Amino acid sequence: MARIVECVPNFSEGQRKEVIEAIANAIAATDGCQLLDVDPGLSTNRTVYTFVGSPESIVEGALNGARAAAHLIDMRRHHGEHPRIGALDVCPFIPVRGVAMEDCIECAREFAGRLASELSVPVYLYGEAATEEYRKTVPQIRAGEYEGLAEKLTRQQWKPDFGPNDFVPNWGATIVGARKFLIAYNVNMLSTKEQAHRIALDIREQGRGEKQPGKLRCVQAIGWYLEEANMAQVSVNLTDYETTPMHVVYEEICKAAKELNLAVVGSQIVGLVPLQAMLLTADYYMQKDDLFLLEEDQKIRLTVDRMGLHSVAAFSPKDRIIEYMIDKEKDGPLLSMDVKDFILTVGARSPTPGGGSVAALTATLGVALGAMVGFLTYGNKKFHHLDKQMRKLLAPLYKTMKDLMVFIDADAAAFNDYMDLNEMLPYMDSDVTTFNDYSTAAKLPKSNAAEEAEREERIQNGLKSAISIPMKLAITANSMWSSLKELSTVANIACKSDLQVGVKSIETGVWGAYQNVMINLKQVKDKDFTSKVKAQMDNELQIAQTYCADILKILDERTPYV
Repeated sequence: MARIVECVPNFSEGQRKEVIEAIANAIAATDGCQLLDVDPGLSTNRTVYTFVGSPESIVEGALNGARAAAHLIDMRRHHGEHPRIGALDVCPFIPVRGVAMEDCIECAREFAGRLASELSVPVYLYGEAATEEYRKTVPQIRAGEYEGLAEKLTRQQWKPDFGPNDFVPNWGATIVGARKFLIAYNVNMLSTKEQAHRIALDIREQGRGEKQPGKLRCVQAIGWYLEEANMAQVSVNLTDYETTPMHVVYEEICKAAKELNLAVVGSQIVGLVPLQAMLLTADYYMQKDDLFLLEEDQKIRLTVDRMGLHSVAAFSPKDRIIEYMIDKEKDGPLLSMDVKDFILTVGARSPTPGGGSVAALTATLGVALGAMVGFLTYGNKKFHHLDKQMRKLLAPLYKTMKDLMVFIDADAAAFNDYMDLNEMLPYMDSDVTTFNDYSTAAKLPKSNAAEEAEREERIQNGLKSAISIPMKLAITANSMWSSLKELSTVANIACKSDLQVGVKSIETGVWGAYQNVMINLKQVKDKDFTSKVKAQMDNELQIAQTYCADILKILDERTPYV
């Protein structure tokens, strides 16, 4: 798995196109960095850049952006609606994939030290990288802004974490940190700046001070006016969107605006947003309006519509949702094939793809047939009385169908790694990650007893990890039996044979997973482990066979009109 860190530097320039592009080009030219988004604000006179890379390359990318800004931004001439303290105002590092918060703290400290050393500017640490509790948040450090920085630097408690304790007029100071994903989210209002700020004070966690806390946790907010759009905004930073999701903020602002007889006209996401945040909002409106949606793109469209995310500029999910930006190709090579190519590939003179991939595909198709039968019952006037029941059954069937798809490429990917080994090893079914652990262990030196023992231990651990993959396939497929049994009793009887084929396919897929586990289990020396796994897989196979037989009997006994 690639190790990915996100960096979101905020530079104090949002009006001069040539400066914005120069910083963007400096970041994009860094080896190992992918520039995902550049979001300038005219009234705020600020640009938010978003890029990703490995922990090593991400620091270089941020430094390259700062180097460009040092020659192009002069804070003595800067004015804008957004609070700021320096040319590179804030630079957070965020874990995305394969890295922990500790890795991002390390990135923040390395970047802060090198920035301060190279440009001779004061740098403060915040968030998870903070060295003092009173410097934990950006507003705490930025209080007084650029204009108050010279005086602030004379106080011992505001001595920078890195760099000189001197005021640098053209740069100011920079705030560097590590944090979870932050969503910059603005709600549009036809009001004055003061009215928007009044609502901001009411909703933000800080409120109006210790004696008047705000309504929403993990929310920072101010009100400002966008001259170019002729409207005000409540500008919000969601520091933990799982604690306070976007829709909670939006609905609270709408409620406050209604009490003041003010109009809310949509909202805006600045920079990128996590997929989960969009889906949380979709789930809220689906529940609120009793809607039934399963497709991810439809849920995203609902979120965009309900919160008016097109109001300032077009919201393109593929350019705004970070997972879509990073994962351009979601599917594995087998899953991406058409049916003919898949069959010809299986039937070729090659051991891969083999029984593992076919078993996974068979189970996936079985659940897919169950979903199909549910859909052909749902929304049918003849079965309208079953709509509520079909909604309940379809949701897990559809999700499990998509969850099972990832197993189709598992067998082939594992075997391809196997063919690269320096010596012949027993074949095993697993996904790429677990098999890589195994193959790496197999390549370890074994010139003495100690090396041989370490090698054997790691091979055994790799085997155990690999065995977990077909186990997960069986468990995942088996999780659908109760839903399928309920479906078999009421579903559109015209789909009887489809459901029969479906449940038999799932049983076959579980049987295939069972056989894959049994083959690999023979090589595991841990008898307690093998005993427990065999017992569990025996049980999983029994579950599949029993449920399959029960459902086939139910379907056989149903008449065409029942």
